[in-house]
Amino acid sequence: MKKTVGLVTIFLLFSFSVFSQKATISGIITDNNEKTPVYNSVVALLTPIDSVLYRFTRSGKDGKFNLKNVKSGEYILMTSHNQYADYVDMITMGENEKKLGTISLMSKIELLREVVIKTGSIRIKGDTTSYRASDFIVDANANVEELLKKLPGIQVDRNGAIKAMGETVQKVLVDGEEFFGDDPGMAVKNLRADAVKEVQVFDKKSELAEFTGIDDGKTQKTINLKLKEDKKKGYFGKIDGANQPFTDADSRYNTNLMFSSFKGKRKLSAFLLNGNTGQDGLGWEDSEKFGARDNNISMNMDDDGNVSYEWVGDNNDGEPRINTQNGFIKNTNAGLQYTNKWNDKQNLNVSPKFNNQIYTNNSSRISQTQVGDTQLNENRSTVTNVDRSNFKLNAVYDVKLDSVNSIKFSARTNFYDTDSDEFTDGTTTGNDGILKNKQQRLFTTNSDKSALSAGFLFKHKFAKARRTFSLNSSWSMLNTNSDNFLKSSNESYVDGVLAAKDTINQNKIGDRTSQNFSASFSYSEPIAKQISLQFAYQIAYDKGKNNYFTYDYSEDTGRYDQLVSSLSNEFEQTIITHRPNLKLSYNAKKINYSIGSGFGFTSFDLLDKTMDKQYKRSYTNFFPSANFSYKYKSNSSLRFNYQGSTRQPTLDQLQPLRNNQDFFNQTVGNPDLKQSFTNNININQGSYDMLTETQIYQGLNFSTTSNAIIYSRVIDPETAKTVSRPINTNGNFSGNFYLGYGLKIKKLDMRADFSPSFGYNKSVLSINDKMGSAKNLNTGLSVYLSKFKQKQYDISLSNRFSFNRNSTSQNDEIKSFNTNNLNLDIGVFFAEKWKIATDYNLNTRQKTVDFQDNLTNQLWNARLQRTFKNDEFTAYFMVRDILNQNIGIQRNVYENTISQEQNDRLRRYAMIGFTWNFKNGGEKAKK
Repeated sequence: MKKTVGLVTIFLLFSFSVFSQKATISGIITDNNEKTPVYNSVVALLTPIDSVLYRFTRSGKDGKFNLKNVKSGEYILMTSHNQYADYVDMITMGENEKKLGTISLMSKIELLREVVIKTGSIRIKGDTTSYRASDFIVDANANVEELLKKLPGIQVDRNGAIKAMGETVQKVLVDGEEFFGDDPGMAVKNLRADAVKEVQVFDKKSELAEFTGIDDGKTQKTINLKLKEDKKKGYFGKIDGANQPFTDADSRYNTNLMFSSFKGKRKLSAFLLNGNTGQDGLGWEDSEKFGARDNNISMNMDDDGNVSYEWVGDNNDGEPRINTQNGFIKNTNAGLQYTNKWNDKQNLNVSPKFNNQIYTNNSSRISQTQVGDTQLNENRSTVTNVDRSNFKLNAVYDVKLDSVNSIKFSARTNFYDTDSDEFTDGTTTGNDGILKNKQQRLFTTNSDKSALSAGFLFKHKFAKARRTFSLNSSWSMLNTNSDNFLKSSNESYVDGVLAAKDTINQNKIGDRTSQNFSASFSYSEPIAKQISLQFAYQIAYDKGKNNYFTYDYSEDTGRYDQLVSSLSNEFEQTIITHRPNLKLSYNAKKINYSIGSGFGFTSFDLLDKTMDKQYKRSYTNFFPSANFSYKYKSNSSLRFNYQGSTRQPTLDQLQPLRNNQDFFNQTVGNPDLKQSFTNNININQGSYDMLTETQIYQGLNFSTTSNAIIYSRVIDPETAKTVSRPINTNGNFSGNFYLGYGLKIKKLDMRADFSPSFGYNKSVLSINDKMGSAKNLNTGLSVYLSKFKQKQYDISLSNRFSFNRNSTSQNDEIKSFNTNNLNLDIGVFFAEKWKIATDYNLNTRQKTVDFQDNLTNQLWNARLQRTFKNDEFTAYFMVRDILNQNIGIQRNVYENTISQEQNDRLRRYAMIGFTWNFKNGGEKAKK
């Protein structure tokens, strides 16, 4: 009986073993590059729970392997060879044979090369992200702008604006120094990409923060272009000329000359740009920076969610705005830069620039303004002609007196001369179509402006580490002389019947000067190994005058000699501010923070000389600040910044002077204005994984303003006449969030970037003495895909979707719409020296209840080129706007007004061009 039981047991075990040993795993091991069999590679199965070896074998001379008698279940498959990297994969085994096919192994040499490239192309050290330029392939003779488009985390839009890690780039340096002043476009558009060794992106701190090591929260997103050493010897440059063939004298043309020469530490660069295609014109941001306009502005949001600014009535200069994206412009831009260093102790940087613009534009504007239950519809057309010249000179002289003392001198000058005329024809109707008013006006301007500034900075380091002293002083002056003429016919209607007509023929003469002088000192003292204390004191003195006289035309004398007292005024202001500040800072390897506060004691002394009336007042402000940064990895960081700041009202806002340039939209100053105070919080985080080539960054900004300066509007619903006056209000705030995620899709050898964003803004409005609010919500998503292969093809696809929602307390209606922008860029090389490139842009704007027009348009450009003589010469043929659909239409939302504006745009044209990229022969000989 026992024998029988034993035999049965053995038989059952044998049967179970037979049924569980039938499965087999097979495959082939090959070399990843050469596709040849890999002999004698270990192929092993490990149990996933404890990684214990279950079965193993070796590949044969043909690379094949077999693992027999494998039970059902999950296993870790691993290969091992002394010349190849390990291959690891999870597999699930059933009862049938499993064929794994071909397993390709990467050689250890190739793997090491891959790692070196990945870790070397992008490096992150502290707050600086560095890109090795040679690892990002661009066309022969491409400029730096084309290189930046290839770099992960950097975006360049179609207008040339640059963003890095979601933030707008404000400075572009070349080898750490300003290049033709601080215009970011000069370096990226005119320097050759192959001259750049490295691109560095960082938040540039203030000069005082860099010196003391104590963060003051004042940063500018900055790109520094480090040139190759061989490019700093001899010279290089380019000559580019293009012209529209088979046309009359008004053909399109561009001429670009760029030259750089190096000798030791001396660098000399020069450029000349001339054309009529809108290239490299002086934008309004540059005008604002050098005092071409005043600050009578209010924020508004366009249909893409971009924040822009609207001038509520022009200032007393009345200069028109030039936007080179619209209209037609002839532009001449020239500049020279000289930099030199002597004995590593003296550094000189001098940069004069000249710009001339001849500009013309036709625009039409439709706007709808809600006033209670009444809707005012305005239709306006404007013809603008401008002839403006501008000369700028920037100079910096830095001297190291010895190892502990240094002095820096800086000076800037800017001179403007503008002649312009602007003709406007407009009507306003009610929501029932009945006419409210009609206007025709011609405004001519002759304006001369001069902006001067100078600075002095002394720095001293004591023998004790981190003990420093600095003295800083600056002076600036802006002087404007204007001679303007206003001729207008203004008709007011009641129930569609003419009720009044005002004819204006006036000469407006302005003389405005504003000066600022400030002096400050700072002393830092180490009180522990990683802790420092800083004390600073600043005094600022602002003085300005604005004399503005308006004269009516006299039929009797044939001259403008009748003073209009209600439109004339002499006004002076003096503002003095004392600001002591105390700050504590902590600096360690991973964590840095500072916290402190200042106190502002400000006194206003305003004098209305015309009315013989004086306004005096004083304020005490509290300026808290805090900064925190945490570098939790070598390539990852978190940064927090809080800042409190004041904004003084402008001279135009304070002066009780009426501006009647637009009869139905007038402004008047308010001498009772107070300064505003803004609390601003920024949180930013960024990280980059070098091995996976994955980048992620996000940012959050929130700001709220007390005593914010807005324009209160009194609107007559019968005649649609509006009078705006600046006042102080509370309740304004805004918040913005952005995120960026970029990765390398290895299987497709493609780069992908995703950037969602969210913004919300609430602004207080005052209409007919009734307080209310306007709210704007904007969300967007950007997607960018790119793939390129050197000398074969270059493809990029981007899409930007934006949703905009607006509401006001004027009524319950919510206005919302979305827009979408699709852009495709393709470049294909053929026959080695030839390339054809094309870009396609599809703009889609949703129809709304207010605007039913179809705003979808397509922009298609193409270029065919051939290079000669080792890419030194390039001949090309290009066509812009092939479909002839370039329309300048934009929607804006401003408080209780929604508007749509259409401008002239440069439509379809073709050009034939030739480029010579040259460099010194000595460099060629070395090659």
